[in-house]
Amino acid sequence: MTTQQTHRDPVTVRVFTQRFSSTPRGARLARRLALHQLDRWGVPHGSAVSDTAAQIVAELAANAVTHGRVPGRDFELALSYRQGEGLRIDVSDTRTERRPGPVRPAAPLSDRGRGLLLVEALATRWEILDRLPVGKTVRAELDLSSLGA
Repeated sequence: MTTQQTHRDPVTVRVFTQRFSSTPRGARLARRLALHQLDRWGVPHGSAVSDTAAQIVAELAANAVTHGRVPGRDFELALSYRQGEGLRIDVSDTRTERRPGPVRPAAPLSDRGRGLLLVEALATRWEILDRLPVGKTVRAELDLSSLGA
């Protein structure tokens, strides 16, 4: 009996993790550094993947700063990129008890309540995970084949 071996190219997963102050400035910096890191990994500024990731990071970081803020505690951004396959965006904060509820359309004239609705529309999938020892992580994943990457 002969076994046929198939050759597979090694898969490189690139990872970026950074903590930011739980302030609006920290949220802006998280978005900028995410775009810079993606560009370094070969995902150019202005591409569909870059623009989609920028919007998701902006929304999740803003939520971490607005709803997940604990004074004196940072929030964390983690990117995991597999070229041609997928991008995972994790934003973690230290507030365990304030978890996002079901995503519903905001009132037409409201100036808030659309962040996770946008994440749901842009991401291939998203979820809320417990973060040990404390807090939560909101994870959004992009299937790059659906974005033409």
